[in-house]
Amino acid sequence: MKRPVQTLLLALMGIGLLHVALFTDIYLRYVKAGLRPLLIGSGVVLLLLGLAAAVARDRHPDPEDTGDEHGHDHTGTPRIAWLLCFPALSLLLYAPPALGAYAAARANDRPVAAQQGFAPLPATSPLPLTLTDFTKRVRQDRSRAIAHRTVRLTGFVTPAGEDGGWYLTRIIFSCCAADSQTVKVRMYGAEAPPADTWLAVTGTWHPRGTLGTRTAQAALDVRDVRPVAPPVNAYTDDLPLTPS
Repeated sequence: MKRPVQTLLLALMGIGLLHVALFTDIYLRYVKAGLRPLLIGSGVVLLLLGLAAAVARDRHPDPEDTGDEHGHDHTGTPRIAWLLCFPALSLLLYAPPALGAYAAARANDRPVAAQQGFAPLPATSPLPLTLTDFTKRVRQDRSRAIAHRTVRLTGFVTPAGEDGGWYLTRIIFSCCAADSQTVKVRMYGAEAPPADTWLAVTGTWHPRGTLGTRTAQAALDVRDVRPVAPPVNAYTDDLPLTPS
């Protein structure tokens, strides 16, 4: 690939990273929020490298850029090399969509860490819980405090398979999209909404297995379903949002 094109790619990648990290929330589709400073730093470095290469080329032209070396042009760019332009342009023009139900159905389930003791649940009803906290209460809380409690969970819809069932799901990043894992709670008693729909679901634990042990299924008997707007950072398991 000719050096002017290499220089342009460096600059485009730098500008693209700075665009998504400084002026949009798009970077949250790919990495955790804490990595934003590193993205900004990487964008600055790539942009400076591109500018430095452009200045050096202007001061010291390379004979290969003009194809004058030995009277022949040996600088033809392999066609496949031009594919490198697409990642750079996508950051500026069309960023890939966020991960959703398709990825969640194929991602690894996030292991729920063991918890020795549980604080008493507040009397609030419905009780807002994250999918992780609900799963812990169902499978580990020997006091069975979650029994008969009305809870509210928030996530997006992931189809469960051919039986028409569905899960309420959250995708969680440990670092970035490449290491994403899912937390899913099976829903019973309501027809499956369209995949990727964000919902606040109210209901009670679906009695399957022995509550407070690993045999208990993280599942909910649905009483109410309300749409919610997707959160800005969709790759955490935060407390439920307020239904619209």
